[in-house]
Amino acid sequence: MRRNAGLFVAISLLSGLGSSAMSLASGIWILDLTDSSSLAALAQLCVYAPVLAGPWLGGVLDQAPRRPLIIAVNLALAAVLLSLFAVRGPGQAWLIFTVSVAYGVSYVLIDAGETALLPSAFSAAELGAVNGWRSSAQEGMKLIAPLAGAGLYTWQGGHAVAVLSAVMPVLVAVLYAALRLNRTPPDLPAERQRGLRAGVAVLFGQPTIRVPVILAAVSIAMSGFTTAGFYATVTTELHLPATFLGVLVSGQGAGSVAGGLVIGRIVTRWGPAAVGVAGTVLFAAGCLGRCLPWWPGVLAASVVAGVGLPWTLVAAVTAIQTHTPTELLGRVSGTANTAMFGPIALAIPLGAGAVHLGSRTPLVAAAGVCLAAAAIVRRRPRVPRKRAATMVRTS
Repeated sequence: MRRNAGLFVAISLLSGLGSSAMSLASGIWILDLTDSSSLAALAQLCVYAPVLAGPWLGGVLDQAPRRPLIIAVNLALAAVLLSLFAVRGPGQAWLIFTVSVAYGVSYVLIDAGETALLPSAFSAAELGAVNGWRSSAQEGMKLIAPLAGAGLYTWQGGHAVAVLSAVMPVLVAVLYAALRLNRTPPDLPAERQRGLRAGVAVLFGQPTIRVPVILAAVSIAMSGFTTAGFYATVTTELHLPATFLGVLVSGQGAGSVAGGLVIGRIVTRWGPAAVGVAGTVLFAAGCLGRCLPWWPGVLAASVVAGVGLPWTLVAAVTAIQTHTPTELLGRVSGTANTAMFGPIALAIPLGAGAVHLGSRTPLVAAAGVCLAAAAIVRRRPRVPRKRAATMVRTS
């Protein structure tokens, strides 16, 4: 367990370093080349757009050996990143957009692949802890890697960042090859290979999976919905410089790291659904706390939100890994990624519009939506764990 856990945490650290560094540098690079803020922002859209193809990309994972496919995706990503050496002026800016799309596709395949691979490396009782450690590693890199990427870009330019980001997936591929897997998924029966309905049926047909995934989707969407309100509250209501947002984001990141370190024991004791509810309520409390007219209170609220948001995601991923038939893990994971991260693309512009009704309006509205979702889930009858396990075995 320790060997595989260490490898997965190292994978999260290296992947986070390369992707987060390139994510910020690509926008800066496009801005320098084209002098267009809208084109720079479009690079981020290219990264998130492939998540909409999650169910189909996840299906690919169920039709091929998962570890070799993940290794191949990482090596292909490294090759695509090296194509950025051809960027010399505005005429080659399209290459940066291409790399952004490649990153987006790799995110979907690798995230779904890791979710499907983890049950082959750990017992069900260990999954919550390992997912929490991975979450802490990813959030920790989000605090460090963007600054490293921006600093390296300023010092040596975009090509240096491309080299750094290309080296990371190669190292990650080596770590994947070193994993010790206990079992391999069985062949998928012919009748379950048809279409994507089998994965959708598992995801939304079982309350043990559906509830945590819905809570994660609501919380993640509301995190996007509150972005503009968060910015406006700091500058308009607190009368602080925009640079103070960096302090608050760091506070949220610190909360995410701390929350990831303890989530394993909590998931084991309470179960994914209860942890999903707790995470959603904590995130709602963080949204309301950010409405306070006192910056230390806003900072504390950011830490609370940082704890709650990853809890919902870890709970959902653990539920998928624990209650999904092994041969369907790829497509269920891909569909879940689309369900959890797809709505944020709509929530961000809606929140940007809602902020015109008042700086705190999106924050209060998001808290209300999260609390309502948690309350609705808590009112529904729970599915006994024994019955849920039987549903998985017979599905």
